[in-house]
This record gives sequence, C-alpha cells and structure tokens, in this order.
Amino acid sequence: MTDTPDASRFAHVTDWVFDLDNTLYPHHSNLFSQIDVKMTAYVSTLLQLPHDEARKLQKELYLEYGTTLNGLMERHEIDPDDFLQKVHDIDYSWLSPDPVLGNAIRTLPGRKFIFTNGDRGHAERTARQLGILDHFDDIFDIVAAGLTPKPAQATYDRFMSLNKVVGKNAAMFEDLARNLSVPKALGMTTVLIVPNNFEPTFSEIWERDQKYDDDVDFVTDDLASFLDQINALRG
Repeated sequence: MTDTPDASRFAHVTDWVFDLDNTLYPHHSNLFSQIDVKMTAYVSTLLQLPHDEARKLQKELYLEYGTTLNGLMERHEIDPDDFLQKVHDIDYSWLSPDPVLGNAIRTLPGRKFIFTNGDRGHAERTARQLGILDHFDDIFDIVAAGLTPKPAQATYDRFMSLNKVVGKNAAMFEDLARNLSVPKALGMTTVLIVPNNFEPTFSEIWERDQKYDDDVDFVTDDLASFLDQINALRG
C-alpha cells in the first residue's frame, strides 16, 4: 500500500522530519514490543500490580497523557531518567541494517531530523543499528521536548523554533495519525507509515487513529520506496 508522491507536494520541502519507532524501522521487526513489555513491567513493579492490571493501566496512561512516561510523571511523580533507562534496555539486534533506506534518506535534499517521544540514546542506538544515523542532522527527543510528548502543540513549536523549521517547507513521517494533526495545521506535508500489507487487527485499530485521517496527505507501508519516488521526482 503506497500512495504515489505528488511532485508539487514535495518540490518545496527542505526539512524532512521522521518519527522513530515503527517509522524508520518496519512494524514487523517488533522492536517496540520489547519496550512495551518493559513499560508494563515498570508499571507492575512501581505500583505492585499484577501483569494484566499493569498492562491495562499502561495503555490508559498512554491514551490519556500521550506517553506512559508522561502519565506516570503526572500521577506518581516518577524519575523520568530511571524510566527511560529501564524501558530502553533492549536488544537492538532485532533490527537489520537498511542500506536502501539509508541511501534514500541521504539523497533527500535539505536537512533531516528524528523527532521522537523516546530518548536520544534509544534513537541513536536504533538508527546506528539500521545504518542510517549519519544521515541525520539532529535528534529531537523527549528530553529536548521538556518531557512533553507529541502530539502536544508546544512540543512541535519547540522543535520548529529550535531548528528554525518553517511548516510549509517541511514534511513529516509518522506511524500515528494523531501525531500528524499539528504538523498538518502548521503547513507540513504529512505521510503516515503503516505496517506492511496493512490489515488492521483489534490491537492496531486505536494505533491507526482513523479519525485523524484528514490530517494525512499520503500513506505508505514502504518508507524507502516512497522516499525513492520523491528523490526521482526531484531529479
């Protein structure tokens, strides 16, 4: 499932902004599942809850506060550094280097950013394992965002101010449609990344955020191919 990029929508783009998890690496690699398990375990240990109750609360916090971390900080005043360190203690060898994606990102004209609700260390380790870290100008992480996650307007404003990004000259790539609402309003061209051969399962219905589909300009399940098409159009 790949929309064909429209040359007129990308010809003016000078800043390319990428989410990290399930965007720069494919959903089927399942890397984020490791983080998900760690977050459930953290909630379980912190609040002395059985696994199923901790899992339910974790998802409630995510939906209400944007991230599990934000919810735990609001409700339980946890140490964010401790949380980030523990949930990102994962095996990155689950990811395979992606030279095709790396070449596509490198070829894009202009600046490239990773904009993630995770922390910089996780972003660097992930991008390094993929072989694409050197193609990015900077990483804007949850710490740089003042621990306020996407989709908060203030977080996008902070990212754009810090990096002098102008909305109409930028494109944003995300796996969550709700995180494209503000970028769309700011004038960015928006691209939703969905799992390969996307068929919504029960667990992914809320991930897709279909009520935000009007904020999505393009949809693809193959980021590298989509970027290659953009590069070809820009010649």
